[in-house]
Amino acid sequence: MSARHVTDEEDDVFTIESVYTMDKREVRNDDAAVDPFAIDGEQVRKLNGTSRGMKRKVTNTLQKYHRSADGTVESKDISDDIDQTGYDYFQVAQPPYSMEAFAAAYELSAPHYAAVNAKVANIVGLGWSLNESKKTSRALEDLAEDAEKLKKTAKKLANAKQDLEEEIDSFNEESTFTETLINVWRDYEVTGNGYIEVGRRADGSIGYVGHIPATSIRIRHKRDGFVQMVANKVKFFRNFGDDISDPIGDDGAHPNEIIHIKKYSPNGGNYYGVPDIAAAQQALAGNELASRFNIEFFENKAVPRYLITLQGANLGTSAQADLLQFFETGLKGQNHRSLFIPLPASDGVNKVEFKIEPVDAQIQDASFSKYYENNEKAILMVHRVPITKVSVSTNVSLALAADADKTFKEQVCRPEQAIFEKKLNRIIKEVTDAFELKLNEMTLTDEKTQSDIDVNMVKNGIVMPNEVRTRRGMPSAKGGNKLVDLTKPQGANTRSPAAQSKDNAKPRARDTARQAASSDKTGAARAPKGEGRQGP
Repeated sequence: MSARHVTDEEDDVFTIESVYTMDKREVRNDDAAVDPFAIDGEQVRKLNGTSRGMKRKVTNTLQKYHRSADGTVESKDISDDIDQTGYDYFQVAQPPYSMEAFAAAYELSAPHYAAVNAKVANIVGLGWSLNESKKTSRALEDLAEDAEKLKKTAKKLANAKQDLEEEIDSFNEESTFTETLINVWRDYEVTGNGYIEVGRRADGSIGYVGHIPATSIRIRHKRDGFVQMVANKVKFFRNFGDDISDPIGDDGAHPNEIIHIKKYSPNGGNYYGVPDIAAAQQALAGNELASRFNIEFFENKAVPRYLITLQGANLGTSAQADLLQFFETGLKGQNHRSLFIPLPASDGVNKVEFKIEPVDAQIQDASFSKYYENNEKAILMVHRVPITKVSVSTNVSLALAADADKTFKEQVCRPEQAIFEKKLNRIIKEVTDAFELKLNEMTLTDEKTQSDIDVNMVKNGIVMPNEVRTRRGMPSAKGGNKLVDLTKPQGANTRSPAAQSKDNAKPRARDTARQAASSDKTGAARAPKGEGRQGP
């Protein structure tokens, strides 16, 4: 796979060959990004960020001569470097697909663009929270009998949680932690690979967490780190948690670290991931060609709108030119304009007739609409995103939409969140083991329904009250780390069930008095007016 620019003569075919046939390394046009690592030795030697040792190594490779045994005679053959590129000099693996083509396809296909954004929004875009780790939960359970100590511990945890949330958001001055996660996950969905950069302070603690564009990163063959190349600069990153020194640059023993997440595919090799859209390359290319066809139809329509015929008269060359110019330019943008055409008189034999007949007057519609629709379904299918998440569909009922959302959450979003959470908690565990980061999940129920579910779960002793409070971002409450036991009396009434039953059997004095003062419902009716009791 060699990198090159597409010439003007190839402009008609570059979309399929370079952008949508992603195993080829050609690019869209002369302004598009080329694989930054597909450069020769002379260009590698001029890069900023490489150490003197690295530059000397490249120079020695470029000037690799074969000598005689005594060293007095040298060969001037430099053909050994013809096939050498940045991949060879920096000892990095070449991706099986073009990262640049994947990045270009993201913005060239509306269904693909919408599907990626829907996944990003529902997997990482809903934010994150810090939950008590299993270790912390067990410690709180051990303190359940000591109410005072439990209260102090819960307060300390609440303060520690708030401090940690602020520290995480301070890892990047420009972006919030959620923005960083969104950028990483968008790369993951578009290219199959996402990279989180981690920088450390002088004492070894984490001080920076950011995102590195996936198109600029390549993985070393030895798996001892990563190399980034942008323009004329190159930088080495080591694996998260490793202590390897910089083998190509001047960072020495302190290069920044990278956490790599990849979308595994059997065709991706052992180094890189492959995005879902790779399975729908033909659908992407088909939609692009269909769109081009329609655009060219409107821009360069070959069928004339009207046919003008003149019979029984001859017009001079000048008159013909004036008439043609009027129809080609004079009528544009002027609706309902009156037209006056002076015609020569009939000669008594030939009758002069002038006709304007519409040739293409039917209503125009886009071509390949059904084909485009089928390609759109194929793109959404490989992403496993329901149509209701990317557009409005009149053919989907509310029941089907709700079922599709449930499937999307359980089979797509939640498994991906679990993968990302494990990667992110490697960072959190270096700061504290009291909490774990959890990505917020998309909700399938409204607030009232969820509230009813929480109440039932707490009342039936399935979850503790503080578990619900934590999920809602509320601080722990006193006594909230115990399961509700329905066999024990609840609330202020501490009497036994037998005593309560006995008390309920006794008539209350207020009820007795009320009954005595009420009218006799079973006796005779009231006497008519004037027939009641007379006198004192």
